[in-house]
Amino acid sequence: MGQCARVTGDKQIAKTMEAKCYIQSWTRYVLICILFASWKSADAVTHYSIDEEMEEGSVVANLASDLGLDVKMLSERMIRLEIVANRKYLDVNKETGDLYIVERIDREYLCTSKTSTCFLRLEAIVENPKRIFFIEVEIIDINDNTPHFRRDANELDISEATQAGERFSVNNAVDPDVGSNSVKTYHLSTSDHFDIEIQTGRDGAKFADLILQKALDREQQAVHNLILTAVDGGTPSRTGTASITVRVLDTNDNAPQFDKEHYTIKIMENSPIGSLVLKPNATDLDDGSNAEIEYMYSLYTSEMTQNTFNVNPRTGEITVKGVLNYEDFKLYDMEVIATDKGVPALSGQCKVTVVVEDMNDNHPGISIKSFQSPVKENIEVDTVIAVVSVSDKDSGDNGVVDIRIPENMPFKLRESSGNYFELVVSEPLDREKVPEYDITFTVTDRGSPPLSDNETMTLELLDVNDNVPQFPQSFYTIRVMENNAPGALLDSLTAYDPDLHENQYLVYFIIEREIANTSMSMLFSISPENGKLYALKTFDHEIEKEFIFHIEARDSGVPPLSSNVTVHIIIVDQNDNTPVIVSPWRAHGSVVEEKIPRSTDKGSLVSKVIAIDGDSVLNSRITYQFLQVTDATLFSLDQYNGEIRTMRMFSYRDPRLQRLVVVAKDNGEPALSATVTIKLSTVETAVKAYSDMTEVPLEYDIFSDLNLYLVIGLGSVSFLLLITILVTIVLKCQKPKSSKAAPPCRNSVVSERNSFADSTLVSNDAYWYSMFLAETRKGKLVVRQPAPKGSRYIVSSLPRSTGLTETSGSAPSTLQVRTAANDSCVHLVNSNAYVGSLYNLMLSI
Repeated sequence: MGQCARVTGDKQIAKTMEAKCYIQSWTRYVLICILFASWKSADAVTHYSIDEEMEEGSVVANLASDLGLDVKMLSERMIRLEIVANRKYLDVNKETGDLYIVERIDREYLCTSKTSTCFLRLEAIVENPKRIFFIEVEIIDINDNTPHFRRDANELDISEATQAGERFSVNNAVDPDVGSNSVKTYHLSTSDHFDIEIQTGRDGAKFADLILQKALDREQQAVHNLILTAVDGGTPSRTGTASITVRVLDTNDNAPQFDKEHYTIKIMENSPIGSLVLKPNATDLDDGSNAEIEYMYSLYTSEMTQNTFNVNPRTGEITVKGVLNYEDFKLYDMEVIATDKGVPALSGQCKVTVVVEDMNDNHPGISIKSFQSPVKENIEVDTVIAVVSVSDKDSGDNGVVDIRIPENMPFKLRESSGNYFELVVSEPLDREKVPEYDITFTVTDRGSPPLSDNETMTLELLDVNDNVPQFPQSFYTIRVMENNAPGALLDSLTAYDPDLHENQYLVYFIIEREIANTSMSMLFSISPENGKLYALKTFDHEIEKEFIFHIEARDSGVPPLSSNVTVHIIIVDQNDNTPVIVSPWRAHGSVVEEKIPRSTDKGSLVSKVIAIDGDSVLNSRITYQFLQVTDATLFSLDQYNGEIRTMRMFSYRDPRLQRLVVVAKDNGEPALSATVTIKLSTVETAVKAYSDMTEVPLEYDIFSDLNLYLVIGLGSVSFLLLITILVTIVLKCQKPKSSKAAPPCRNSVVSERNSFADSTLVSNDAYWYSMFLAETRKGKLVVRQPAPKGSRYIVSSLPRSTGLTETSGSAPSTLQVRTAANDSCVHLVNSNAYVGSLYNLMLSI
């Protein structure tokens, strides 16, 4: 029992003593010994040091290793850490024994007092046997706090009489960090009058005193704005700022001063009492009561002058107090004093001389004798509108009167006789620019100073229909989506007429124009009142792509005026046409049956799917893909031209029947598609060997009724020319052949794939040629037929009756061409559209 109690700090001794205690299990005192040993072992303290604000999950140390515990036994011994202050900052990983951070540790929050050290004390407890370990984690401060002032703004009132060297206390900064990370120094923004001195308190805190270095002058600068910056000692350092506003208090050190020392003013006789003569302006640079000024006469001003003029003690205004008579006194002298209310009071003075002048005291007059208003805006130039007369009771120059009207008006004054004047039109008038004129007649005499009078009359203009309706645009392009609803609003074509009343009322209509015996008024309608354009029918982009017509706007004036605008309607295509499979030919239903030799080589053309789409180029772009295929490894499908080719040769394991479902999908949104099912039957083909080539004759059925009509439709000249070319080719193909066996021509057509373009159906020769290759492969005759209005072409193929036949030469309708260069089989199409191509081929042979 004593041995168990002596286990303290040494890890190896602790393990040994634990083992001895377990061996002594024969007495009940063993448990007491173990508990006492565990209690004594807890006296050792494990110390760690970490920085504050470490990331969550950061590993502090391997606690199991430091405590001498077996990592594998941590879970069984249920190691745990006691929570400190209801917050679990650290925890132990029971798998690895690592002590890691669960929550960020803020030293300033954990240790509120600014001490040099901050510890987080934990207890690690394990069971079986129970042991308690004391853990002490020192939280090391980092510079994560910025110095801040208790008050961000400090205000000081300092008298301008304060002597230099005076000290003023300002708010100091605090920093929650400790040691070198706390506040170390202060900086003051640049100032000619102030500086700071840094002091250190008993607790080591730094604070700054503001020192006045240079005397202040409120009149030069009333407010000084300073910035005090606190800097801590961290790396990198952090700073905090506070503003210091110094208001300079005024002292009475400036006397009032007038703008001038001597004022001279002229005033007319008979000026009314209370008339302002002069307002001398005195200013005091001081502030408050030191700048409040009172005005008064000095003792040197005569009593008569003081009785004739009055000085306002508050504003200093000099006004007329008595009657002025030029014949009695022509000149008045006075001295005005301005005194402030400072202690002691300061004053300034100025001299004022008032000169009385003789006056022109009779105003000229004007009289309107006749005036015509309103008038039409198309009134002729030089038409008299008004007659006026002028008069003045004065004599001499004071009685001579001049009359004028404002400039930049389409009028002028013309002297009539004596003092009579006529107002006439000088320029054409336009009511739309100026609807009325305020004409002011101003009369002025030639007195000194001159007197004047004025009178204003208003001239109204009546509207005439002189403006043509105007559209904002000369050409409108309107895009209309096809399949629109009848009666749909297309656009609003509104014209503007600046005239008034009936001259402004507009009526809209469509200028009639027939296109293909169809009037525009049957396709479109326009509201005569507001110009809204409507569609009267549903448009189809595949039939009608655009319309161009004119719309006229006519006013209701007399005579009426009108203008028109061109409207271009563009029918925008929608993806409303489903692709149509035109090849391979489907006589009944959607299933096409084909036969193909089992000896077909890899890469051979099996069939070609061709689809057409009546939409525009973007929506009609067709791609092909397999929807279903019996064996995906046997056939490939070109997504752009629809060619179905073999990916390998047939084997005996491949079934004789192959079912291919091909979907042709357009490029519209949403995409439309059509499907065709092709049933391929593989057959064993017996061929006749020759030395240089094998001919595979094609059989053509007698023309169907439809194709018969189409062939008849061909011109006689084209037909005869075609027959001549075909006979020439047949003669060349029927030359004797060598008896030496040759490999069979496995495909009906041998051609270079690059010799034609993408077979997405468009009306060009590449399409017909690629279709010819696909159809002649199956022994069908391809005929290019004219199509109904709105379509491009109708493609017909004449299926043969018996499928593939042996090259026995028994089919007289088979058309073949042999080339000596490559001994290939080339099958030509019986089509008038390819006469030129056949002729070139004949020349090459």
